[in-house]
Amino acid sequence: MKTQLEKAKAGIITPEMEAAAAHEGVDSSRICQLLARGLAVLPKNIKRDFREIRSIGQGLKTKVNANLGTSGVLADQGLEKKKLNQALRAGTDSIMDLSTGGDLTRIREMFLEQSPVMVGSVPIYGLAAKMVHQGRPLSRMDSDILFREIEEQCRQGVDYITVHCGITSRSLEMLERSERIMPCVSRGGSIHMNWIKKNKKENPLFENFDTLLEIAGSYDVTLSLGDGLRPGCIADALDQAQVDELMTLAHLARRAYEKGVQVMIEGPGHVPLGQISSQIKLQKRLCNDAPFYVLGPLPTDIAAGYDHITAAIGGALAGAAGADFLCYVTPAEHLGLPDEDDVYQGVMACRVAGHIADIEKGVAGALEQDMKISKCRQALDWEGIISNSLDPDLVRKRLQITDDEKGCSMCGKLCAVSCEEKM
Repeated sequence: MKTQLEKAKAGIITPEMEAAAAHEGVDSSRICQLLARGLAVLPKNIKRDFREIRSIGQGLKTKVNANLGTSGVLADQGLEKKKLNQALRAGTDSIMDLSTGGDLTRIREMFLEQSPVMVGSVPIYGLAAKMVHQGRPLSRMDSDILFREIEEQCRQGVDYITVHCGITSRSLEMLERSERIMPCVSRGGSIHMNWIKKNKKENPLFENFDTLLEIAGSYDVTLSLGDGLRPGCIADALDQAQVDELMTLAHLARRAYEKGVQVMIEGPGHVPLGQISSQIKLQKRLCNDAPFYVLGPLPTDIAAGYDHITAAIGGALAGAAGADFLCYVTPAEHLGLPDEDDVYQGVMACRVAGHIADIEKGVAGALEQDMKISKCRQALDWEGIISNSLDPDLVRKRLQITDDEKGCSMCGKLCAVSCEEKM
């Protein structure tokens, strides 16, 4: 038995399960049971050790991921290290390396060495970047080089990978008949989509899914089944192509579970506000309540520069409806590669969304955090207010207290909490 799932099915509580349980404030048997039923995952490559072990799934704290990585336009490893530090300072539970420029192996190695949290990747990005750099058309990709790239990244130590297994010839036929404004906004999804069209063959990740399971199982790498046909604008939400891909992912998730490979499902990016809850519940039901990982979602398309706020609104609703893992969106979304401050702002906004969701889901300890800060506010306990805030550094920086410490600069001597003393 190599994987956490295999051990959980056998009733074996591992040190990793104990560490994840300690973070949640629950008994380790609870984590073991969730893993055994496929309701949670514990991403940790057997070749990598890191400090902050987390489990993602039903009834657990909503986790937050920060996407980092270079581009073909800006490939600065030093900058990526600074961005990693900002993501960690903001309290991210995970980072994903989406690098497509520079020395990809070395950059990934840096993330794996420096990150105390789980690290994910999208192997098709690395392969595509290499082929473009070599002047080779992406249509020349074959299953052998694709699976070699996947195994190389798993061997290097990544804890989970996004793989676009659900883009099939059938789903593309449905996409062709759709009236989408933006047919495909997923980078990995578009590569597979165009490969299928060009080669008139089936997606190798779908056709050779057992090979993928063998590689992932060997390293206990969690599969994040990517939604390559996710809607890229709210007008395209929940069409036939998206649902067909979801049905395929549900089937593949069951196959992975049966083989002892941990699996979670990725969800949509742009969804109208009124559809978010129903879409999450639909996808959870179709996928047997497997852990659900969403980007945002974004309930409007016009907030460029403020999409971390848009995503926090959507993420809170998605989390409350059952989404388990929120991928941050930064102020740079749709505009460019995020910088250090973008990363920090994105993680913090996503954490706000996750906490709101945790209160609604009744996650242990979530409401108690709000009770603590409320009592500190009533007692004018300024240090307590700071320490119980989500971002203590920001609160300390912004807090302006009157000389007698009986109010802040907003109300001064008319502070409602201390007003009784003046009556």
